[in-house]
Amino acid sequence: MNWIDHALQYTANRRRLFVTGAGLAAGAALFAPYAVGDAEAQQTTFANPVVWQDFADVEVIRVGDAFYMTASTMHYSPGAPVLRSWDLVNWEFIGHSVPRLDFGAKYDLNGGRGYVRGIWASTLAHRPSENRFYWLGQIDFARSYMYTATNPAGPWTQHAQLPRAYYDAGMLVDTDNTMYVAYGNTQISVAQLSADGKTEVRNQQVFTTPANIGTLEGARFYKINGSYYIFLTRPANGQYILKASSPWGPYTLRQVLLDMPGPIPGGGVPHQGGLVSTPGGAWYYMAFVDAYPGGRMPALAPITWTADGWPQVTTVNGAWGQTYPFPNLTPRPVPPLTGADTFTTAALAPKWEWNHNPDNTKWTAGNGLRLQTATVTGDLYAARNTLTHRIQGPSSTATVELDLASMRDGDRTGLAMLRDASAWIGVRRDNGVLRAVMWDGLTMDSSWNTTGTGTQRASADLCGTKVWLRAKADIRPGSGRQAQFSYSEDGTTFVPLGPAFTLNSNWTFFMGYRFAVFNHATTALGGAVTVRRFEVATP
Repeated sequence: MNWIDHALQYTANRRRLFVTGAGLAAGAALFAPYAVGDAEAQQTTFANPVVWQDFADVEVIRVGDAFYMTASTMHYSPGAPVLRSWDLVNWEFIGHSVPRLDFGAKYDLNGGRGYVRGIWASTLAHRPSENRFYWLGQIDFARSYMYTATNPAGPWTQHAQLPRAYYDAGMLVDTDNTMYVAYGNTQISVAQLSADGKTEVRNQQVFTTPANIGTLEGARFYKINGSYYIFLTRPANGQYILKASSPWGPYTLRQVLLDMPGPIPGGGVPHQGGLVSTPGGAWYYMAFVDAYPGGRMPALAPITWTADGWPQVTTVNGAWGQTYPFPNLTPRPVPPLTGADTFTTAALAPKWEWNHNPDNTKWTAGNGLRLQTATVTGDLYAARNTLTHRIQGPSSTATVELDLASMRDGDRTGLAMLRDASAWIGVRRDNGVLRAVMWDGLTMDSSWNTTGTGTQRASADLCGTKVWLRAKADIRPGSGRQAQFSYSEDGTTFVPLGPAFTLNSNWTFFMGYRFAVFNHATTALGGAVTVRRFEVATP
């Protein structure tokens, strides 16, 4: 069985993606992040999704009074972002658990490609005895990798490679310091790791999913009030939980939710994710909502517990609430996930992720971001050093300012709406002439091979070597959403270029659309552009 068949076997039930679209509560609860300095008293409630950006398969943990969240990133590098919050609502990037996808040449776009491989549902844990963080994830259904850090912001280093692929893993550090991993699809197993976390010392299947349920996966592993819980998702419309008095079972199953209307109009059922408690003992469930073409968005709901120890989602009129009371925590606004970057430091801010591993000899930052051409290709999907930024929903606009003075003939640079069906606005230089251009028709097949390198749909002469490129993206869930492209030569007056681009709302690429800045050669290396400023703004 090839890896695509393997993946589709695991995820076939995601075809249920939009089963609840008609049952959603009326009205849209649009996420409006609070800027730093806003009065804390404003936050008496919060709106879902708490983060309207693509963060799938999330796990949330608390260490002291800080919360940390990780998510899937597939082929983007660095991988496995670490976000931090002090109140479960306001989240900021602080780093990545996987600094580089060191899993083979395909992740370098060298002799292959890693699209829709890489960092799938993985797990983040903290071991109090060491005051150390651990990240664990399986790669390519072949083996699992563990990374570790004493500071969740990094640096993170590879700690171990384990020969078993812990699919959709959830890690538990027990009260006696033992490290366990719950994992699997339909057949759920538990592994016990050695004291140093570098080897497996015991492995046992603990649960078989009943045929009437179908698929359970996405494990999260907890010990709460002396009982062991494995939290499992039925993709993409249900959530179940197992409970036992021992990590090895026997486990009892209970349904947590099924076909529950979600908080994003047109989106799916909140599912997967995990449970977390506040310092005061309140419990919350951070799930994600399928909301393509934008991706999968984290949504938060309070949890209560039955007298016999089972979690229940607090609903609003039978649905996952579009709004809830703010947690009994001091609201702590953080810098927004939108805004401008002028690349004044040598390291990139953690909100940035490259499409596959970059060639680090071909870019520098500090006085803007200088992108030398790293690949000679006519295929954007094969071009190295394409830098991506998540799109803020429900709609947002990216504007990039480019210095074109060092472009060479045959070079192509621009701002893309990047996914398995893509379009871009940019600049081409040929015969010493710079022209603004808009392309669409960049496509992949279901094995993520390029099937279309695109067609130029519009062009315009440029007078100078500076240009501003803009893409406005509507990522509300559903079909027919569009992006519009425009350019400017003064940074003030923007001229539309090319037709609107209709976004692909299919789920099978998993990751949602991203804004992407690229610069590649079509004839010879040697050229460069400098990104002076990049901004994501909401209406």
